[in-house]
Amino acid sequence: MGSRRACEEYIAAGRVSVNGKIVTLGAKADAEHDKIEVDGRPVKLSEALVYIALYKPRGYLSTASDEEGRSTVLDLVPVETRLYPVGRLDYDSEGLILLTNDGELAYRLSHPRFGHEKEYRVLVARHPDDDQLDSWRRGVVLEDGYRTLPAQVQVEQLFGKGAWLRVIIHEGRKRQIREMGALTGLPVVRIIRVRISTLQLGGLKTKEWRYLTTAEIENLQGKVTVEKSRPKRRPISPANPKSKFSPRPTTKAPSHKSKREKVESKRR
Repeated sequence: MGSRRACEEYIAAGRVSVNGKIVTLGAKADAEHDKIEVDGRPVKLSEALVYIALYKPRGYLSTASDEEGRSTVLDLVPVETRLYPVGRLDYDSEGLILLTNDGELAYRLSHPRFGHEKEYRVLVARHPDDDQLDSWRRGVVLEDGYRTLPAQVQVEQLFGKGAWLRVIIHEGRKRQIREMGALTGLPVVRIIRVRISTLQLGGLKTKEWRYLTTAEIENLQGKVTVEKSRPKRRPISPANPKSKFSPRPTTKAPSHKSKREKVESKRR
C-alpha cells in the first residue's frame, strides 16, 4: 500500500479498519485471519513467489487449463499456489518446463525480444547432411512465411537410421522445430528440452519436479552474484622458504666468526 510512513498516515487518518473497526497506531492484526481494509477495500496479501522445474512428459499440455479436459502440466505438481507454465512445449514434446507465479520473470523468459536461449535434444529420422544442417543454422522459411532466426545445430550422435541433434534457438514459435525438420527433409521423432536460459533440466526424470535453488532464481533474474574473497596466501613451509609472505627477520643475526675466519671464508 505504500511506505511505512505512508501507511502510518493512513492509520492516523482513520482510513484503516480491522474486522470492521477503525484502528489506531500500535494496533495489531494477523493478515492471514483478520479482515484488513483501507477505505473500505480489502488489502490483498502479496503471494510468496514459487519457482518449480518440471520434466514435462509427452501427452501433457503446457497450459494452466484446457477446455477439452486434457491433462496439463499443473496436474503433475500438487501445490496450492496458483502457478503458470513458462516456455511452451507442444503436446508431443517433453522436457524442461518452469512453473511460477512470478509474472515479471515469466514475461522476460517468454518474450522474444529478450532472446533467452532454449536448448533441445532432437531425434530426427534420417542422417542429416551438411546442407540440411546449414538450413537450420541460417534459418528456415516456415509455411506461414516466417523465417526462423539463426540457430546453433550440431550432430550429437547417430542413432540407427536417424541422429540426435543438439539445437539452441532464441525463439519459440508453435511446433517450430518439427516444422523446420519437415521442410528440410528431417522428420522429427522426439524433442527433449534440456535448458531454458540458465536453468538446466539436470537429472530430472519424466514427471519429476523440484523447487529451484536461490542461485538458480537469481541467475534467471539476471542477479548473478559473484563471491568476493581475499586471495589466499601461500603457506610458509620449508619447501617454499622464499615466499614473499614469509616473515622477515627484524634484526640481523649476530656473527661469531673472527676477522681471520671471515677472510679465509672469502678466499674459499
